[in-house]
Amino acid sequence: MRAVVVGAGFAGSLVAKVLGDNGFRVLVLEAGAEPNDDAVSRFRTALVKSPLTPYRTTAAAPSSDYLVTTGPHSLASPYLRMNGGTGTLWTGITPRMRPDDFRTGDLGRGRNWPLSYADLEPHYRAAEWEIGIAADADEQRQHVPVADGYRYPMHALPRTFLDHAIASVVDGRRIDGHKLLVVGTPQARNGVPVDGYRPDGRLCAGFASCVPVCPEGAKYTPRRTQERWSASVELRTRCVVNRLHADETGRITEVGYQRYEDDTSGRHTRHTVPTDVVLLAAHAVENAKLLLMSGLANSSGQVGRNLMGHPVLLTWGLMPHPIGPFRGPGSTTGIETFRSGPERRARAPFRIEIGNWGWGWSAGSPGSDTAELVAAGLRGTELRKAVAERVGRQFTLQIEVEQEADPANRVTLADARDALGNPRPSVHYALSDYVKDGLLAAKRVSEQLFQMLGAEDFTAYEPDDGHYFEHDGEPLRYWGAGHSGGTHVMGTSPRDSVVDEWQRCWDHPNLYAVGCGSMPSLGTSNPSLTMAALALRTAGHLVSGRR
Repeated sequence: MRAVVVGAGFAGSLVAKVLGDNGFRVLVLEAGAEPNDDAVSRFRTALVKSPLTPYRTTAAAPSSDYLVTTGPHSLASPYLRMNGGTGTLWTGITPRMRPDDFRTGDLGRGRNWPLSYADLEPHYRAAEWEIGIAADADEQRQHVPVADGYRYPMHALPRTFLDHAIASVVDGRRIDGHKLLVVGTPQARNGVPVDGYRPDGRLCAGFASCVPVCPEGAKYTPRRTQERWSASVELRTRCVVNRLHADETGRITEVGYQRYEDDTSGRHTRHTVPTDVVLLAAHAVENAKLLLMSGLANSSGQVGRNLMGHPVLLTWGLMPHPIGPFRGPGSTTGIETFRSGPERRARAPFRIEIGNWGWGWSAGSPGSDTAELVAAGLRGTELRKAVAERVGRQFTLQIEVEQEADPANRVTLADARDALGNPRPSVHYALSDYVKDGLLAAKRVSEQLFQMLGAEDFTAYEPDDGHYFEHDGEPLRYWGAGHSGGTHVMGTSPRDSVVDEWQRCWDHPNLYAVGCGSMPSLGTSNPSLTMAALALRTAGHLVSGRR
């Protein structure tokens, strides 16, 4: 059987592996180019170090900066179009969703899933072993159900000094009735393996550049899965799929794509390839764009709708003593207490990550500190001491807030065209009062945590390019986590959803739209692990149907 997979990121790479291992002939069409080999040196020498700094993108397949933004707020979550996708520069943080995250519709907030945590749990385990996750099962059981006797493939990474410092103060205390506990965060980076597991790559060495590039190759990226593809899987990069062709029965018969060689122009050739099954795995925004361009899978009118992200609230301060930031991954622990609870009916829940990289994300440290102190006249030894004293006490809380599915938040086709002549995706995005109430509650919790820690709060939000707003008289600002979902949402009926529980399009028996776009809710956890579990579940369904 011939399968075409559109996109060589997280979901696409995993699906292609399972299908290839089970006798399918798989063609993977990736819009972007291969990652450049000098990513580490480009990042190391760059004056401005952003997540996209080390990677060269192409004119024909630009990354998320080509979105046309409408609505009162900005999506703020970047994505990368290249082999490996955004999974090349992701954080590597892999918590599971909670069981109640699958039933947000019952709370009157968003939609329910057509499957449960229990349905997905075996696939969580499979994804954790395929990707290679470092975590402690007993520790995770304190906030999510983990099967008795289960072991993660690698032992949990060690906590940082900051993690210990915060835990020593807050563990066991309460805020608004919630008992506080610092819990280790599952990581898709190499720790000490358990018996029977052999990790790819070196052990995590604690470099503070996991986003966007790990110099040791300790963090999982989709290219690691691609190295294990069978010979029946073929990858073609620089191929932008722009049309799916269906016959009168609704079956997809051909996939049309534009192939280019020049990174700087839109010159291309046109091609079609016949297929028996198609799996779209090109990102929530790009999947929706392709379905809309092809005029497919939209009898429900829901293609592109229900766009969700994780608005992130950052708060930052100085601990009363040095805590050694900029060592290890961006976050190794968090406070999971506020991910659920009765308040969830009234305001969005949130998850608190303890940030190890000082004020890097929130305020541009340490470069911003150095510039400020130089402007104040400090030089030489005096400058080095001042930078060390300030940066050595910095920490940030990174708080991911759930956003409910809202049909008004959507992807449509813009009138503007890209370099290949295809419509650019237009995104209409807004934060509801439910989300704003969650952001405000997170800010109040942060203030109490800072007070417990004796930390000096330097958090300040200023009006900017659409991420700032005021709510109940309080200035707030959100950042984008790079998590987008909901644009081809799954459900139990073709009347109000795009795909079924297997991520198969209701309107087309051989078309699957896989990835975060299928998720009816995001909960508060980074969605990559859930996306991987869903991809493995879909691939297994396809394999079993072929037997």
